[in-house]
Amino acid sequence: MPQVVKQGGHRADFSEEKLRVSFSRALHKRPVSTESVDEAVRRIQQKLLASGAREVTSRLIGEMVMKELGRLDKVAYVRFASVYRSFEDVSEFSEAIEELSRGA
Repeated sequence: MPQVVKQGGHRADFSEEKLRVSFSRALHKRPVSTESVDEAVRRIQQKLLASGAREVTSRLIGEMVMKELGRLDKVAYVRFASVYRSFEDVSEFSEAIEELSRGA
């Protein structure tokens, strides 16, 4: 797996566990099966491997998680987006919902 370049510029090993934690937090008490989450994690890992990149940004991985959450559960998508994008007011929630309805 490629190295992950964090927003501060430091690098870290890719962590499947961190990826799963992101999904589990967003999907807390949502009706999504473990198998569906496993498939989403696999799709992200496959895309990263297929890219052939030696390094990827944490931002890219976050966007990939959002895309998968958009497929799995709309509420989880908005939850993740609100933390990931640091929403500060209701209008940002509205924008995320509009983005989701456009097929994010």
